[in-house]
Amino acid sequence: MNKIKNKNRIGKLFENHKDDSKIMSLFITAGYPDLESTVDLILGMEENGADLIELGMPFSDPLADGPTIQYSSNKAIENGITMNRIFSMVEEVRHKSEIPIILMGYLNPVLRFGVELFCEKAQQAGVDGLIIPDLPPEESHLLEEHAKSSKLSLIYLVAPNTNDKRMQLIDGKSEGFVYCVSVTGVTGAREGGEVSKSVNRFISRVQQHITRNPTMIGFGIKSFEDAQKIAEKADGFIVGSALINTIREHYPQEGWKEKVFAFVRHLKYGKK
Repeated sequence: MNKIKNKNRIGKLFENHKDDSKIMSLFITAGYPDLESTVDLILGMEENGADLIELGMPFSDPLADGPTIQYSSNKAIENGITMNRIFSMVEEVRHKSEIPIILMGYLNPVLRFGVELFCEKAQQAGVDGLIIPDLPPEESHLLEEHAKSSKLSLIYLVAPNTNDKRMQLIDGKSEGFVYCVSVTGVTGAREGGEVSKSVNRFISRVQQHITRNPTMIGFGIKSFEDAQKIAEKADGFIVGSALINTIREHYPQEGWKEKVFAFVRHLKYGKK
């Protein structure tokens, strides 16, 4: 594994990961399925195997998201989620946990909040990094300076249609890890065969051109078997839509959180 000497929680996670298991990052939407559950979900997912949390910042026009995450974003907005509430959720997690937390979302709400203020508040709350899918590295100056001064890792994405030169550019710009999108298109759980064929076609290029950062692979993973197969040549895997679908399936039935945590354990350890 390639490592960067990054002093925040993301860097330490990769530097200190010694065994052969894959690092598991889980995406949930802040404020979904309700405002009160986000902190409990993060803490419970960590207890059940999550190594890293991507916390979605809901936005009314999520370009890269499929219907599942769009649905969760709309519900969170209806629930009254705000950027300040997201920061408060991270602060609350930090009373009990040092799990790395990355905020993932779109540039527009960050610009509306004010880039400098957003980065300062994120750092104060205990956020470790940012993934902004609609911020290309060529325009990263909009955020880069303030993110760096607030010790926030900026993480960029590569996909099967990313050319070699651009992969190298993204590797140079990213801190923490590079997010490898297994298939082109929007987020969503897909058939494992579809994803693994796509991964096999582009993972060798990733290995050639992403040399500075660890790699995490996402989009389409919905089981332990998918994760092991798709992330075989990466440092870890990311699950979002399948997790949100599990929440949607069981909420608000009695014991819904336990069902979600059982799914998390399955993703990490292969246990039902």
